[in-house]
Amino acid sequence: MTADLLRVLVVDDHPLFRFGVCTLLGNVPVIDVVGEAASGASAVSAAAALAPDVVVMDLHLPDISGAEATRNIVTSRPETGVLMLTMADDSESVFAAMRAGARGYLLKDAEPDEIVRAVQAVARREAIFGPDIATRVLGFFNTAHQNIEPVFPELTGREREVLALIAAGHSNTVIAHTLILSPKTVRNHISSVFSKLRVADRAEAIIRARDAGLG
Repeated sequence: MTADLLRVLVVDDHPLFRFGVCTLLGNVPVIDVVGEAASGASAVSAAAALAPDVVVMDLHLPDISGAEATRNIVTSRPETGVLMLTMADDSESVFAAMRAGARGYLLKDAEPDEIVRAVQAVARREAIFGPDIATRVLGFFNTAHQNIEPVFPELTGREREVLALIAAGHSNTVIAHTLILSPKTVRNHISSVFSKLRVADRAEAIIRARDAGLG
């Protein structure tokens, strides 16, 4: 990022909303909207070609998810910050974005000046979240800190995440999407969980997990 010009790429599949964000940011003297994209794949290509300082990314896109696009972008360009700007306010979406490497997460009903401040903060490598999202993130880490001894210590952290999603009733497809894993990797994790917990099937695993407070 230069001292006086912040390069931004805007990604959203809704043309009117994308136009609004581009107009909002383009009216800020220190921001240069260098491009826009309507899909995850085009966002990845545009980020590689345009070298933006910040990508403003929707989560739900018509091809690959915003989380997957984010992972691809930050893997190729770690210096690029990604700000999620989305309607999705559920915990799974928030943490999927964080795991993918997003530095910020705002909901689309955020005030215009809040969006501008978030873009500038992400460019400074700060983590920034909308008020409701920040409360959820802090609550998650506070709870994690209080529960120093994890349930099912024989499982890896990833296996516990998979088990929690199983206990919540999610299919393998949803688990793969949420954790940004391949279906085969999810199946391997589930097989390992069943083996370590000595359960015969998914139903028994769900009972064990829910008894332990997961799901």
